[in-house]
Amino acid sequence: MNVKEMIAVQGLTKRYGQSAALDGLDMHVPCGAVYGLLGSNGAGKTTLLRVLCGLQKPTSGSYTLFGGNPAGGRMGAMIEGPALWGDMSAADNLRQQLLLLGIPGEEKVQELLKLLGLEGSGKKKTKHFSLGMRQRLGIAMALAGDPELLLLDEPTNGLDPRGVIFLRRLIRRLNCERGMTIVVASHHLDELSRIATHYGVLEKGRMLREMAADEIGESLEACYLALTGGDVDA
Repeated sequence: MNVKEMIAVQGLTKRYGQSAALDGLDMHVPCGAVYGLLGSNGAGKTTLLRVLCGLQKPTSGSYTLFGGNPAGGRMGAMIEGPALWGDMSAADNLRQQLLLLGIPGEEKVQELLKLLGLEGSGKKKTKHFSLGMRQRLGIAMALAGDPELLLLDEPTNGLDPRGVIFLRRLIRRLNCERGMTIVVASHHLDELSRIATHYGVLEKGRMLREMAADEIGESLEACYLALTGGDVDA
């Protein structure tokens, strides 16, 4: 895709009554980036991703996707955990998702199961999956439409150390091999520092700073604490 910015957000505000979940937020995600959206719980990360997905309408402000041509791009997302059919197997969940997207083919189902390490899940119903398996299947569902833009909300939740490493490598692979732009919202500094090419630091619904990985002169941890006014013992 021949655009410089995959996501451009200007003055985005989302209010619930008198409370502002997003407060005049600006955001710029370059095409081809792995963008680490960093913020504490309650900073507004999930609300922002829900707005970008069209699941919620902003109170004010604007945003554009795919260089202002949303009809020309494909998006996948996993927001607030995976939405699964609990009485179906992983394979049947993927078949249903592909059917909804109008994408035929058993080959795609098997490809996604293998990509996310779920090829051995068999006929086990997803309501009996561990949280980590549910997270991986949720990501497989988000990838079903071969998106150019992937939004992931706290994707390492419920993953053991092996699962975290697996996901980290998957994100790098999707970015490097497929050129996929990926936004990863997380409060885990260490994990984002291992995958992100760009960062946005979100606090109380405001974007405090955006920067490329090579612009961080000190550690990401020190930079985050300085921006948010936190301290090591907090």
